Amino acid sequence: MGTMLRLKQLSSSRSVVNLSSRRLFAGEDKVFSPATIPTRLTSNRFLNFYEIGNKDAIAKERARLKDEMNRGYFADMKELKEHGGKVGAANKVIIPAMAAVKFPQLEVNYSNGTSSKLPITSYGSDDELMTDSDIPKATLMCLSFRATSQVMIDSWSVPFAETFGGSEKVQLYEISFIESWLLSLTPIRKLLIRMLKKSKPQEKDGMLQRQIAYAFGDHYYFRKELKILNLLTGYMFLLDKFGRIRWQGFGLATEDELSSLLSCTSLLLEKE
Repeated sequence: MGTMLRLKQLSSSRSVVNLSSRRLFAGEDKVFSPATIPTRLTSNRFLNFYEIGNKDAIAKERARLKDEMNRGYFADMKELKEHGGKVGAANKVIIPAMAAVKFPQLEVNYSNGTSSKLPITSYGSDDELMTDSDIPKATLMCLSFRATSQVMIDSWSVPFAETFGGSEKVQLYEISFIESWLLSLTPIRKLLIRMLKKSKPQEKDGMLQRQIAYAFGDHYYFRKELKILNLLTGYMFLLDKFGRIRWQGFGLATEDELSSLLSCTSLLLEKE
């Protein structure tokens, strides 16, 4: 009962932020409203001067546009109604290290104005002061591309934070992707981050700190690498200390799926 109440409070807090940003950039919403443009739009991308005569670059861009046009908002919504965001089954057991793939590097911004590249792994970090003891053994990356998926993210992150609140070797990131070219412009991005800073939810004592981050700009190839198609659902990836994906889940967490996530995380913590 307590967990459900916290989920509702978190969702309410995030809804206020999303509503505020929509009001602030009302003009931008009119341009990119799904009701008026059924295809998926991310950022405005243009071939640079050196790519204009590059046939490979042009062909690559055409393939990208065709892919984005074929997969639009209404296709995502149809899937969401069919299976509630469960685009795939969560792993029941941990993915073997030999079969695990690397999570692609991602640059994110935080509400305090700083930025970093994720994931933080034993292969190296931008922070020169970071030592091996600072590298997390397990990191849960929760990815959200639309406000509709925040409730899904909370269904995983809140129980995860409660379970591993006493561990210094576990990290939890909730990353919201903002691919609109207008909101990615530096002045507007800084203004939006300041707004989000004021609306950051308070953490309960004893819970693992949820690190809220934002990824601005075009992430088409990032999504393609992770096979992310439906942008209305949430995506969860559990990484080991080398940045390899050892477990993944989608949509709202079920009791069995949550149990598998927690057990896989515990296994990573036991490894040297």
